Amino acid sequence: MLTELSIRDLALIEAVDLTLGEGLNVLTGETGAGKTLLVGAIELLLGETPRGGAAQWVRREAKEARVEGRVIVDDPEVLARVAGALAADLPDLAAEWEEGRARGEAELILGRTLAPDGRTRAHVNHHPVTLRALRAVAPAAIEIHGQNEHQRLLDPAEQERLLDAFGRLDEPLARYREARAAWRALVAERERLAAEREARRDRLELARFQRDELAGAELERGEHARLADERGMLRGAGELRNDLGRLAEGLVAADDAVASRLGAARRTLERWRAILPRLAGPLEELEAAAVHVEEVGAALASLLAGVEDDPARLELVEERLAELERLERKYGGGEEGLLATLAAREAEIGALEAEEESLASLDDRLAAARAELESAAETLAKKRRALAPRLAKAVGEALGALGLAQARFALDLAPRDGDDAARFAPGGSERVEFLLAANPGEDPRPLRHVASGGEAARIMLALRTVLSAADRGRTLVFDEIDAGVGGRLGPEVGAHLRRLAAHHQVLCVTHLPGIAARAHHHLRTVKEVRGGRTRTTVEILPADARVAEIADMIAGGAAHATARAEAARLLELPG
Repeated sequence: MLTELSIRDLALIEAVDLTLGEGLNVLTGETGAGKTLLVGAIELLLGETPRGGAAQWVRREAKEARVEGRVIVDDPEVLARVAGALAADLPDLAAEWEEGRARGEAELILGRTLAPDGRTRAHVNHHPVTLRALRAVAPAAIEIHGQNEHQRLLDPAEQERLLDAFGRLDEPLARYREARAAWRALVAERERLAAEREARRDRLELARFQRDELAGAELERGEHARLADERGMLRGAGELRNDLGRLAEGLVAADDAVASRLGAARRTLERWRAILPRLAGPLEELEAAAVHVEEVGAALASLLAGVEDDPARLELVEERLAELERLERKYGGGEEGLLATLAAREAEIGALEAEEESLASLDDRLAAARAELESAAETLAKKRRALAPRLAKAVGEALGALGLAQARFALDLAPRDGDDAARFAPGGSERVEFLLAANPGEDPRPLRHVASGGEAARIMLALRTVLSAADRGRTLVFDEIDAGVGGRLGPEVGAHLRRLAAHHQVLCVTHLPGIAARAHHHLRTVKEVRGGRTRTTVEILPADARVAEIADMIAGGAAHATARAEAARLLELPG
């Protein structure tokens, strides 16, 4: 329940502090006195964008405009909605809220400030929050039904929402939407894979060819360098044998070979070492050199044994090197690049083949998802079909009390036409249409074709009353819901609002005395000029002042005795 509303420097309002009560609160006043400003202030608390821009709402010469509302939450369903919204959008505040709730202080302080430069700020319980968070939390406790609400009522999507709200079909609707999302994701995936099939198959054919070519080459790391060395040796085998043979002979085999001369030198040093001990070092170095010469000679002899003049082998090596060099030119990157390309093609083939297999198996998954969607859609449709007569009866009874006793209200639920994409719409597989026959003998027709403004307003009020039992505890704000309703029906509409106020706190902006008289609390806006500045103020009318206000609404002048008598009569009607 919205218990307090504080407004500062908002358009014509310099300062207003209101205390709102339980039940039905009405707001009256002359046209242009600023009744819509109060509704606009509450819209700001709901996070709505200021009409015309924030700067237009800041009172001239003020630093900012401020609106703050205190909401006491005591209904279990509203408590649950507020807690859920806080947990989802303001988790830090949710803990503080639960602590206060445990102390019996379940309240929301909603705030909004507007700056002359157009910037706005939002607060919940004095903590700065985003507008998105304010829009998520505030509507859990406050709901505005403005003049545009009548137009929304003519929209089949809104009619569908109202039917679901009446039956509390959140769970089957959520199941349907989840099934629809899963099915649509698979449809989109299949369409993508199918559209890319030709390009994917061309790419797969190329990748397989390249993989087979590289795999068939039986690549080995280091092979190119090893074969290049072998080719060099095979190409110069004769000259190599001659050169290495002469070198080996000069080192170890000839009469004056290096090894023989080193042996003679060693023997000389050994003979003189006894006399000159300092020769021990040179002798050791000479012995090591002799060993190295012998080792080199042996290595050359071993290499010579493997050097053959083999034209056939040279041809094979040349062919293999030519093949490797061709592949390196084709794919780039050298030997390591070829091996990396081979690995990449293997991975690419795996992925492309997986997509082909996915497309082949997707039809089964798609069929299963569609069956699940069909089941969820039929469950939702059955529940709606069962609800439709109940809602039609309840609304019909409410319309009778609002002066439309001859009207027949009905609902038409029909399967959607078209392909699956059109049939499985976001709200279900059947369309919901409210029908009305305003006069006896007429066939019910879609509400958007036959309802006048006054009828739409009364149907909206009837629906809101019917739904109140399933959705209670909020503060409901009605901005001139009596638009198009004549004075004769004012008392009936007022009685209806009063009954609605048994389940909700209601704030209604009205110009009908029959509605104003049924209020538990009566507020009046007054526009006045002080010091050359226009100001709008709001006052709570005591019982004696209500007679004068309602009489003024009846006859345009509270001094008329008949108007005052009629006002007194309306105020004395049973609640």
